Amino acid sequence: MKQCEKTNLRKVAMIGCGFVGSASAFSLMQSGLFSEMVLIDANKEKAEGEAMDISHGILFARPMKIYAGDYDDIADAAIIVITAGANQKPGETRLDLVHKNVAIFKSIIPEIVKRDFHGILLIVANPVDILTHVALKLSGYPENRVIGSGTVLDTGRLKYELGKHLGVDSRSVHSFIIGEHGDSEIAAWSSTNITGISLNDFCEMRGHFEHDKATYEIAEKVKNSAYEIIKRKDATYYGIAMAVKRICEVIMRDEKAILPVSAMMHGEYGISDVVLSTPAIIGKNGVETKVAISLNEKEMAALRKSAKTLKDIIEGCDI
Repeated sequence: MKQCEKTNLRKVAMIGCGFVGSASAFSLMQSGLFSEMVLIDANKEKAEGEAMDISHGILFARPMKIYAGDYDDIADAAIIVITAGANQKPGETRLDLVHKNVAIFKSIIPEIVKRDFHGILLIVANPVDILTHVALKLSGYPENRVIGSGTVLDTGRLKYELGKHLGVDSRSVHSFIIGEHGDSEIAAWSSTNITGISLNDFCEMRGHFEHDKATYEIAEKVKNSAYEIIKRKDATYYGIAMAVKRICEVIMRDEKAILPVSAMMHGEYGISDVVLSTPAIIGKNGVETKVAISLNEKEMAALRKSAKTLKDIIEGCDI
């Protein structure tokens, strides 16, 4: 992150105050990472209401200035989080949102660029891989500074389901969802381990032997979890809000943690000129470097197919 005089390393901006934006703002308020947060929404009164509501909990957390603002308030932010966009409806895929949300980004990104912003742009709105690509192209910012939340949440869901299946703390599970944050995502089973023990060996140690059946069911459950939640409560927001908090935490603390974020590919796994999720080292400057995990032939083919799906979509977008 460029340490210019204008950058306030304790400030975050949230663009979009719908379910995801407001839940993310609430999560960030509790995190203690920032002392100032500006909320921006096309509906200014909505942003004001969210700022008021979240501010009333500051007494039980840490001192913080939270307010509704406009684009002139974002120039000195360390991180801008963009959640603005149309919501995914029951029966609708993330990719179905493309043209509506690309149009919204065409109004948002130029406004950010006008403000001499030097921080990290974190894209959360769906389809996140496509919109991260759009934000990168429209902004002209260095690639390390434009990050999508990618499959951070999907990976969390995978670790949760695996931990539940095996009866262990999900934090002891080491596994990734890669590719699109959506229907073509891939569970990287061949590199999955539980504290250094291969997945199949650990499964058998815990009395599970139908490996192919179990991994298929878990991957499908993870892939379809958003649809299941939307079917029941119209939107998903708590899980992604915690993922947003974690990504911000890694950036602000310069943790060098490895997260599967959306970033531009340059030949990794034989994939170029498309934004998708693979593990990367994240620090104060955003994406530092990609981390190549071992994939078998089937997973590699699926990842390239996922990349083609996204590339075909982006080629149809007027950017």
